[in-house]
Amino acid sequence: MSGLRILVPIKRVLDYATKPRVNRTQTGIDLANAKHSMNPFDELSIEEAVRLRERKVPVAEILAFSAGPPKAQDVLRTAMAMGADRSIHVVVEERDALEPLGVAKLLKKVVEGEKSDLVILGKQSIDDDAAQTGQMLAGLLGWAQATQASSVSISAENMVTVTREVDGGVETLKAKLPMVITTDLRLNEPRYASLPNIMKAKKKLLEKKTLKDYGLDEKIRLKTVRVTEPPPRKGGVKVEDVDGMISKLKELGAL
Repeated sequence: MSGLRILVPIKRVLDYATKPRVNRTQTGIDLANAKHSMNPFDELSIEEAVRLRERKVPVAEILAFSAGPPKAQDVLRTAMAMGADRSIHVVVEERDALEPLGVAKLLKKVVEGEKSDLVILGKQSIDDDAAQTGQMLAGLLGWAQATQASSVSISAENMVTVTREVDGGVETLKAKLPMVITTDLRLNEPRYASLPNIMKAKKKLLEKKTLKDYGLDEKIRLKTVRVTEPPPRKGGVKVEDVDGMISKLKELGAL
């Protein structure tokens, strides 16, 4: 098996520990001065790509890719500190954020240009929870796909075995490269980037590009009409006995 060229798309998102707040105009989330980090599912993807190399699977290159605002280069540096060899940053302002189909079209161009034969990406991003990009990319490329992977192994015959969790158990899929894999939380535990690797990442290549470099000018198809906070939760009530609980449930229309 020749060396794999692995593409790992990553996204800069609002940090999972940050409580999102709706902005004053109710057009979206207030991102001013908010902490951002790499999408957690994409951390799993970088980790798995690095682990494939550590398991002696022939890997020629691990390429991290992101399309986002200028600050997205921070998560690319993190990806390289974790083990990616180089990265590409397509600068897209937050107001022009791409939709899943636009991202899939862009990734198709990157795959073709970089001659990638394996794409590992998170099953979804925690900001929009669309969970569409991986499937759309596989469809555009005409490649095999395995979603929500909890285990990945690659044989010398370019055969990929993926275990994924499904309702009531697990499902094992096999397919030949090239392939698109989306990652789930039980796949691995991402490593922390050590200080020496963070310093080394500063010297690795981070190439900046634009949508026009890939011949794309993706138009937004969806318009956000309004974003509102969820209604505050009401406090619970105590009941004296089972009969009181049943009466209360009937009163609420639950029975």
